[in-house]
Amino acid sequence: MPILATPTPGPLLLTPTDHTLIMIDHQSQMAFATHSIDATNLRTNAALVAHAAAGFGVSTILTTVAEKSFSGPIFEEIKDAFPSAEVTDRTSMNTWEDANVIKRVNAIGKDRLVLAGLWTGVCIVGPALSALAQGFEVYFITDACGDVSVEAHERAVARMIQAGARPMTSLQYLLELQRDWARTETYEMTTGVAKKFGGAYGLGIIYAKTMFGASEGSHAA
Repeated sequence: MPILATPTPGPLLLTPTDHTLIMIDHQSQMAFATHSIDATNLRTNAALVAHAAAGFGVSTILTTVAEKSFSGPIFEEIKDAFPSAEVTDRTSMNTWEDANVIKRVNAIGKDRLVLAGLWTGVCIVGPALSALAQGFEVYFITDACGDVSVEAHERAVARMIQAGARPMTSLQYLLELQRDWARTETYEMTTGVAKKFGGAYGLGIIYAKTMFGASEGSHAA
């Protein structure tokens, strides 16, 4: 018997309500030594992720390391998305070894996690491997992460994939949460985030809307 296709999404696709986003150590001191991605792209991608999560109401944890004594404040673009959010500061390099962060993870109660932060090989590998070992599903947003070199970033990405974590990009995260342009309640928010932080794709939306009045959700006659 042939397999019958149905118009339903696969279970590995993310939805706004099925995961917790953890943004880790997007701080100035960590960014200074990040060379696998330039600082402008890094900040833009982190902003896209944060504003997507805020717009879709995703359960989100923001965390820093040694904010007052060494690493500095979290990126303003992230704070702009979550102006009243609690930011959990840590001393541990591995976020998963911080009791306060784990308390927040357990309070939210979701077993699917999405990670982004600096540096990939330390601040992301640590919680990714730790969460996987405890039975969580882990995704990570590669272009909202960065490391001291391309080599360091790529080895970290490979290590997490080998352990079972799933990579994605910042724009992919935004569009996966929307997934259907007929969802009018989030259409303007999604395209607004894309226009502001989505690079050339955002320019394309601006162009099409300005020149032709076109929108992503319209069908050709």
